Amino acid sequence: MGANHKPHIVQQPLHHQPIRERYPTALPVQTRLSGEGNEEEMPLSFLCVNLVYGRWFTLLVQSSKNRPHTTMLDHLPVRWLLPTVLPLLRVLLLAILRGAHQGSYPAPTTLLHHYDFVIAGGEPPPESIVPGLSRVFYFPSESTWDYFLHPQRHGLRNYRNRGRVLGGSSAINGMLYVRGNRRDYDHWAALGNRGWDYDSVLPYFRKAEGYRGPLSPSTESYHGREGPLPVTPDEENDGFTSAFLKAGEQLGYSVIDPSGPEQIDRFCLLFSHYFPLSLSLCLSITPLTPNTSPSLLKLKSLKFKVIFNQEKRAVGVKYLYKGEVRKVSVKREVVMSAGALASPKLLMLSGVGHRDHLNSHGVKVVVDLPGVGQNLQDHVCLYGLTWTLPPGSPTGVLNVASPKMVSDYIHHRTGSYSTPLSDFGHAWALVNGAGHDPYWPDIQLFMASNGLAQEGILASVALGLDTKKYLQHYSSLFGRPGMTIMPYLTRPLSRGSITLASRDPLQPMIIDPNYLSHPDDVTTLVNGIKLAVQLSKTPAMASTLGAKLYAKPLQECAGKVFGSDKYWRCYVLHMATTFYHFAGTCRMGPASDPYSVVDDELKLRGVAGVRVVDASVMPVVVSGNPMAAIIMIAERAADVIKQDWTSAR
Repeated sequence: MGANHKPHIVQQPLHHQPIRERYPTALPVQTRLSGEGNEEEMPLSFLCVNLVYGRWFTLLVQSSKNRPHTTMLDHLPVRWLLPTVLPLLRVLLLAILRGAHQGSYPAPTTLLHHYDFVIAGGEPPPESIVPGLSRVFYFPSESTWDYFLHPQRHGLRNYRNRGRVLGGSSAINGMLYVRGNRRDYDHWAALGNRGWDYDSVLPYFRKAEGYRGPLSPSTESYHGREGPLPVTPDEENDGFTSAFLKAGEQLGYSVIDPSGPEQIDRFCLLFSHYFPLSLSLCLSITPLTPNTSPSLLKLKSLKFKVIFNQEKRAVGVKYLYKGEVRKVSVKREVVMSAGALASPKLLMLSGVGHRDHLNSHGVKVVVDLPGVGQNLQDHVCLYGLTWTLPPGSPTGVLNVASPKMVSDYIHHRTGSYSTPLSDFGHAWALVNGAGHDPYWPDIQLFMASNGLAQEGILASVALGLDTKKYLQHYSSLFGRPGMTIMPYLTRPLSRGSITLASRDPLQPMIIDPNYLSHPDDVTTLVNGIKLAVQLSKTPAMASTLGAKLYAKPLQECAGKVFGSDKYWRCYVLHMATTFYHFAGTCRMGPASDPYSVVDDELKLRGVAGVRVVDASVMPVVVSGNPMAAIIMIAERAADVIKQDWTSAR
């Protein structure tokens, strides 16, 4: 555990409602939209390039015949899983959505009427409002951008999806409200980014947050009550959650507020949703009405190029709409929010990137910025660790087929559907001791039901795990209740890249996260596994829950003693996967940093009229789920944009 200080436990990671980044507003500007031979004058506060589509999830929401409920589902062989379970889930999904839409929503944020904006994107799918349905986004749909990684030397070659709707991945994620550690932001400032230290960004966290739980006097000043993002403690504090928190206490941890003054060695169970409803970030904005100034909401648009004039000023954006190339002319600025994977691609297609790389694809160079697409970071995790539980324990993905679970959610907003991924809690700890800051965690533990054995082939396919390998390792656990504790790196040292495969905007980019290329990342994950095993051996988990580590060796590691450091190292190298927390590919930094892409006002270097506002600007990924930090970045960008254009009047 490292460091000789008394560790803390946290309450629960607040769940951020997948509410959407309340898009900040800038001053009105004149923009010209051209297409189909027509030109139309319209105001534009800034162009948010979200590049997203929206529609019903196609895998589960289809017409199908109802199949009778059966308690035998948990005992069916895997080969029966897809044809037997999915039709039933389709019917349950429709019933759940019907019930969810009958509920009430928080009042969305109202935009100031004298500001306007343009967003490319579609509405979040209806199923995104039900927390427990987050699993449906494991698979490709028109609600997601679907990517595959470049083959990796270590870990799994995973499919990666990103939100393709208004609000981006906030519509499909796990709803955790985690700000990270105050040292994350102080480190950003130490790298030369003025105004991004923790004390400077805390007001923007508070501005966005609408906390709806009890607070102590010591943490009151760290939370916001009036913001558009509803953040609530998890009220589904069942026996699993209690056991997890108790296990932490038995190892010397204490429960603290992860958004309070310190964020080290904590166990927490805080969620970000509106009671049991999940809101994508776009649902926190009042829909445009005739009372607002004219605005353009262009759905299902693929933006692929920023147009620069000879002075290297952004003067427009090209995008595809219904197979046609169209153009938006910009008078003031473009704000790009395509995410850590797509923003660098768009910049490179626009002629901003490493000169040699752009030349190799025949892209005309506007400005040579070698840092575009570099510095890719991700929170690498281990999803395969499994603990068995006694018969009758209420875990397993097929519990979602229980009529009682459906009824509890529809009528009372309780049960498995009211929380995402059936998670029980999170913990942050320092597992590498000497020479490390004792108050800056390097590992996060995520405890949940539905490990790989319980999720079944659905999850194994989504994670890129070979089906034969999956069956060989987990088949003896099918039908048995279980749980998982997933360690993941909060401060990974490995760095990857995003590069172009072609100058064709419809072709995917090359995503190479370069997982585990730094040896210290492997060591940290091994130590994270050992901490998870320690937790599982506490009386709270071993005796109260009856949790027992599944000790079948991975076939690739069979020659090593199970539980030894050598075995766990082998396990990490074969089973590491993503936690979908990409960042850093358009990193913020001072002019003296040759690989910085944006300055501390998020302005793109070397050109005028472009800002980047998303996770790509993080110089170093935060040590926790990043959505809260992304919202903070957007809030701060809003103020900077307004200040710039107000002073320019």
